[in-house]
Amino acid sequence: MPELPEVETIKRQLARKLVGKKWSAKKIVGVRRRAKMLLVDFVDGSSLVFHLKLTGQLIFNGQPGRYTRQVFNFSDGTRLVFNDKRKFGWFKLVSNVDSLKEIKKLGPEPFDVTPADFNKRLLVRRRAKIKSLLMDQTFIAGIGNIYADEILFKAKVRPDRIASSLTKPEVKEIFSSIKKVLTAAIKAGGSSVEDYIDAEGKKGGYRKLHKVYQRTGQECFKCATPIKRLKLGGRSSHFCPHCQI
Repeated sequence: MPELPEVETIKRQLARKLVGKKWSAKKIVGVRRRAKMLLVDFVDGSSLVFHLKLTGQLIFNGQPGRYTRQVFNFSDGTRLVFNDKRKFGWFKLVSNVDSLKEIKKLGPEPFDVTPADFNKRLLVRRRAKIKSLLMDQTFIAGIGNIYADEILFKAKVRPDRIASSLTKPEVKEIFSSIKKVLTAAIKAGGSSVEDYIDAEGKKGGYRKLHKVYQRTGQECFKCATPIKRLKLGGRSSHFCPHCQI
């Protein structure tokens, strides 16, 4: 599933391409991201909200194909193609984004949360496993399986650690790693693990930089210990049993 870095990449590309265009006589005035959702804002206050889910793609001036679910044609002859192989993705035209249930339940953005707020949120959810928390969109918005694994490797913390077991230095390192990993991933254009491509039809380069995600059995880049995999909440988690404690 495209996570924050992938959607942020698409957002930045589409913001340069769509602002000022008209769709259905409605002028586009901005393109935003909230968590893993993309928001196209119109001058009348309404917004077109996209959630790409597992296999969704938004391609500017793309060619419609077998998996195309919708084509958005603009007044200047350009278009935005929405593809979705597995059909889990969705889009909605809403008059007020803030009233959308998928938006209302979200936690803060990773780049907006303060260290104090992060600590407070951990205290409230102190019995939860740290990776499950990072992926919980009501706890912090935009992080999924890929980046939770990579963040915890950088922070040297096992994904199955209980929040209450974390020391203050570990919490500080997790908080710092969230921003560092996401920033690096955005710079690389996200991770093309399966179907993800950006709005220009290009793959993201951050997969080449993954330290643990989907590297089960391969040597850790730091210590050469084989990367292990465990199940947490029905999802696979990848970690180094030597580097992460």
